[in-house]
Amino acid sequence: MLKYNKLAAVAFATIVTFQAPVFAADAKDPVVAKVGDVEIHQSELNLAIANLDPQLGQLPDDQKKVAALSASVDVKLLSQKAAAEKLDQTPDFQAHMAYLRDRELHNAFFKAHVADAIKDDEVKARYDKEVAALPKQEEVHARHILVKTEDEAKAIIKELDAGKDFATLAKEKSTDPNKADGGDLGYFGHGRMVKEFEDAAFALPVGTYTKTPVKTDFGWHIIKVEDKRNAPPPPFDQVKDQVRQLVMRDKYLELLNQAKQDTKVVINDPALSKAYDDAQKQQDAAPADDAVAPADGAAAPDAQPQQ
Repeated sequence: MLKYNKLAAVAFATIVTFQAPVFAADAKDPVVAKVGDVEIHQSELNLAIANLDPQLGQLPDDQKKVAALSASVDVKLLSQKAAAEKLDQTPDFQAHMAYLRDRELHNAFFKAHVADAIKDDEVKARYDKEVAALPKQEEVHARHILVKTEDEAKAIIKELDAGKDFATLAKEKSTDPNKADGGDLGYFGHGRMVKEFEDAAFALPVGTYTKTPVKTDFGWHIIKVEDKRNAPPPPFDQVKDQVRQLVMRDKYLELLNQAKQDTKVVINDPALSKAYDDAQKQQDAAPADDAVAPADGAAAPDAQPQQ
């Protein structure tokens, strides 16, 4: 069980960012604590739990609840002291509150018009578009037998020429760890194997094996090509979250561009104004990040604005 003083210390990080709104008291939002005459409602406690420091995320629910309540009580205690000293009336505090208000309105607008507005068919349509635009990437399905010397490799090729089964010989003679699978390497694309091996594999017709041994730093190989294909795209269910992020990003930028057309932005400092304009041009010229890529492609970046 986490001791209270340690829990309170870790929860301190929550106090810095925790901002609890005021809710009307009713049966659906009961009072869970009072700090002097100020009430802490269940809704405020829920918000505090959601805003706990990430390192508390793995705690059991009851311990997270205690940490959040501790943070809420501490906020109420010192906020009352601050109000008594009229710190809420200082220009710095008012400016900070105005900034927080604008930021939260920005995020609320994003949630309403982007995050919550995206439909599943939009995501699927974007996936289909990305898949259609993917360049064709050839893959080869190959087996191999790896031995230490060229003479061993030549002897195995003679056995293959005599009709011996490739997978059986791989199990018997290969020194590679995948010998138990009959030397099966599965499908691989360009750049996945050492050059000598890759060149030989992609040059072979399907169903044939190398008639001369292929030397690499690992030893001597006999390679057989089982199949060739264009690399398939990842299944929709595997990448739909990344595609959704891409749709969100595009919707967000569309809203921003429309807002910039509707409202004139003037930056007084000439150097800062030029830097801002240059940054906007780079943003407009930047190509869209790939949301869909074959098998081991990179995921799309997070589209949700972070402030």
